[in-house]
Amino acid sequence: MARSPARPHAHGGLTSQSRIPNHALHLIIVRLFLLTLLNGLTLGALYFMVASGFTLVFGLMRQVNLAHGSLYLLGGYVGYEVGLASGSWFVGVAAGFASMAVVGLLLQVVLFRHMEGQDLRQTLVTIAISIIAADLMLAHWGGLAYQFDPPEWLFGATPMPLVNAYPTYRLALLATAIVIGLLLWFFLTKTRVGMMIRAGVDDRAILSATGVNVQRVFAITFAIGAGLAGFAGVVGGTALSIAPGEDNRYLLASLVVVIVGGMGSVPGAAIGAVLVGLAEQFGLAYTPTYGIAYTFLIMVLVLAIRPQGILGRPG
Repeated sequence: MARSPARPHAHGGLTSQSRIPNHALHLIIVRLFLLTLLNGLTLGALYFMVASGFTLVFGLMRQVNLAHGSLYLLGGYVGYEVGLASGSWFVGVAAGFASMAVVGLLLQVVLFRHMEGQDLRQTLVTIAISIIAADLMLAHWGGLAYQFDPPEWLFGATPMPLVNAYPTYRLALLATAIVIGLLLWFFLTKTRVGMMIRAGVDDRAILSATGVNVQRVFAITFAIGAGLAGFAGVVGGTALSIAPGEDNRYLLASLVVVIVGGMGSVPGAAIGAVLVGLAEQFGLAYTPTYGIAYTFLIMVLVLAIRPQGILGRPG
């Protein structure tokens, strides 16, 4: 005799046999939350690596370099080519940093040194550079997405409670961002060069009167900021990928991070990067339609409550 199909209850739910147990549902919810949290922290770490260089150049030196995203993408491409040719991921990372540090040094000496205090001119020139660089990179590397293979000891997943496992490389990325943040903070606050950088921003004439070559100090700072963008290009290309359009994405993220965290503040940039990364990932996980809006909502709220940014100096 044929059995009629099971009918749902009157309230439209599933039968007790097909319903997910409460404890299992609770574990799924907790696991999704923790995975989203880790994804947000690691994305924030990548944003911080890019934005830390932008903080030095734009936030601290007040030089508007809207080609910073192009340095990220070009550094990623250069690191990919060098890593492929040498067979070493670490050589690719070093090449990404060094090549963009040289490019940044040239930009500062050839262009920015002659446009100091001219914000509009710096904006227009660097926008033009970013457009030209984007077209040249597209012509040379095409529209394909490139991804690096990390060293074998960074490949795979690390066992973790509740989430079972998480990619080892992303955890290493988070640790690297923390180390970079601490080194930058130490460099700017505890070393003689860092003190000269901050003094040169506040009063360049007085610093020059003491015999310090301010232009050399600023050139070194610009090179470090550009090098960090190239370093992040290789590291980010390993975690995600490098492809046309990534330059604009990370430039926009860097702008938001610096504005939210406060101009010239490395700890502020770290806080801003974490907030932006978490907002993006939680938005994509829970409300995909409006996920992109949360980043700008954070920026609007911070500017409304504290216009100088979370850790920025007033005035």
